[in-house]
Amino acid sequence: MAGKSVLIIDTSILCVWLKIPGMERCGKDEDPWDFERVDRELKAHIDCKFTLVLPLASIIETGNHIVHAPHSRRERASDLAEMMRKAADEKSPWAAFRDQHELWSPENLNKLANEWPDLAAKKLAIGDATIKQVAEFYTRMGFEVRLLTGDEQLATYEPAAPPPMLPRRRQFP
Repeated sequence: MAGKSVLIIDTSILCVWLKIPGMERCGKDEDPWDFERVDRELKAHIDCKFTLVLPLASIIETGNHIVHAPHSRRERASDLAEMMRKAADEKSPWAAFRDQHELWSPENLNKLANEWPDLAAKKLAIGDATIKQVAEFYTRMGFEVRLLTGDEQLATYEPAAPPPMLPRRRQFP
């Protein structure tokens, strides 16, 4: 992975960025996200050497939205497929999917199953719960993590910055 900063892209933003018909905007009316704002934000993060992360949930949910779009399904699917290939091949600025493989281990699936009922009661969708896990995963690895989302509730789960690494002092006998 190139930098020590990752930008996790949520479904809402990905749909806007791909210009999926009927999903060209997200967020609240007083704080809307349109293609120009999303594109500007993504380019700014890329310029600051952030690595872009596509959680599996964002890919699946976006793919579902593409299939249900009133038109341009093949074009939007081709665009999403290209992003998936870049991520799979770890082409800068994309993170490889292999970085997230441990999230689907039996231990982590059990953790998600244990957390899910409380998150569902708070109206956090299971896809968003897995995106939250992706953010926590990168935070544990010492990355600066940002969530790019038009979903106000999911945004509250953006992890705090990891504590700075302190240099170890050499110990003398």
